[in-house]
Amino acid sequence: MRAFNLTHSWLGQTIIYLAYAAGGFGGMVLLRAGLMTAFCALAGLWTWRRSRSFYGALAAAFVTGFIASYFSSDRPYQITYVLIVSTILILEYGRFLWLLPPLFLFWANCHGGFFMGFVVLGIYCAESLWQRWCGAPDAGERRLWLVTAVCVPAAFLNPNGFLTLYILLAYKQSSLTSTIYEWQKPALWPPSLLNLLLLGAVAILVWQRRRTRLADWLLLALFGAAYLSAVRNSNLVGLVAPVMISSYLPWKRALPRWTEWAAALLLVAAIAIPFAGGRAFQMRHAEWKYPVGAANFLLAHQVTQPMFHSFDKGGYLVWRCWPEQRSFIDGRGLNETAFADYQRIVKYLPGTRELLDRYGIQVVVMNAFEANSGSTYVLPLALADPVEKEWKMVFADAGATVFMRHPPPGVEALPPARIFASMEAQCQAILDHDPARPRCARSLANLFRNSRDLARARRWMGLYLDHRPDRNPADDAFYEQLPAGGQ
Repeated sequence: MRAFNLTHSWLGQTIIYLAYAAGGFGGMVLLRAGLMTAFCALAGLWTWRRSRSFYGALAAAFVTGFIASYFSSDRPYQITYVLIVSTILILEYGRFLWLLPPLFLFWANCHGGFFMGFVVLGIYCAESLWQRWCGAPDAGERRLWLVTAVCVPAAFLNPNGFLTLYILLAYKQSSLTSTIYEWQKPALWPPSLLNLLLLGAVAILVWQRRRTRLADWLLLALFGAAYLSAVRNSNLVGLVAPVMISSYLPWKRALPRWTEWAAALLLVAAIAIPFAGGRAFQMRHAEWKYPVGAANFLLAHQVTQPMFHSFDKGGYLVWRCWPEQRSFIDGRGLNETAFADYQRIVKYLPGTRELLDRYGIQVVVMNAFEANSGSTYVLPLALADPVEKEWKMVFADAGATVFMRHPPPGVEALPPARIFASMEAQCQAILDHDPARPRCARSLANLFRNSRDLARARRWMGLYLDHRPDRNPADDAFYEQLPAGGQ
């Protein structure tokens, strides 16, 4: 799978690199914004094609955009989302089918998600068979099957050829998929917006079943199944569910003229508010997310010894520190053995020191919290233990801590207590910039309660309660058990 990730998406990676080479981070922001805007606009066009409702199309585009905003990384999957809805629209309109083979050739060299294009083609071919069985064959049926027959071999003109199918299946059986957040199954309870959207779309199709098409049922069923199998497929439901709801909801009442102005004002506000808050089109990378200070330290002291780091920071560290430093692991090189060893090391399981020795690790750069769960990494806490003699903490800030076996000349080891100040600074940065993910505060509260620092435990649990996304009586009880005076 390591070779698959490094070679299969070569064209998508090239496009992103060219955007960076042409305009720096601003170029990457514009590329991502353009792809996400196209995705939402095409969802609106699909709805307009089905319903001829301007407001329905606008609503579907907004809902799709809201869900897509949670998956806004600069990764080739942004191309996949645009091409999925492009394929649907070409098939819906029944024109320009000749565009599909070159589209699949391009797609298959950008991202492994081209397989969903096969799913879409299969859905529309199944609908054509259904129409023929019902005695009403579509006039474009022959062209559809011919184009599908050309698209399949065109898609395998990529560096991995037909091996791509094997690799995609292997992902589902990989130990990586049981660990990485984006491959986890979404929680069904409490109901999320996506769960309610999926349920609402099913209800609408059942209600309006006499008007629906087989393609609608298959798109919702298969895209919904993809979402229920992995969080990373949320945008598929974010695309199809709003379209189905807006297309089939029997809204006949004419809206007054002022609603057009209201819709325009809402659109302007949706654009202006993030700008005013400094959260939109900053044309740069968000430094608070990355170990900028740690990278500066490594470069300033010309540290070249083998380095270990957290999975989600590997891309940044190899970008900043290459060629002096190389990434231990990151999202491109999904090596099963290395990832299993990585998991043992960050959790500081028995045998961690032997693994560090085997890989020749002399430098450890670690942030404090896992990005999605907010749980604390054990490794930096273990290396900062006052009884630790081999490893020294040489740098700590709101981005990461750096540990070394042999610090550079003139660099003094920091006191062990600095690890807690660094962890608090990292969590505060998350609360300031990404308050929808406050679980690091709950992790800190547990950490300080276990170390009998009850004042800090109560402070951080209070911050978690101020930002928590859902109410849990156990969290309230935990907070109440912590004495206000920290005794």
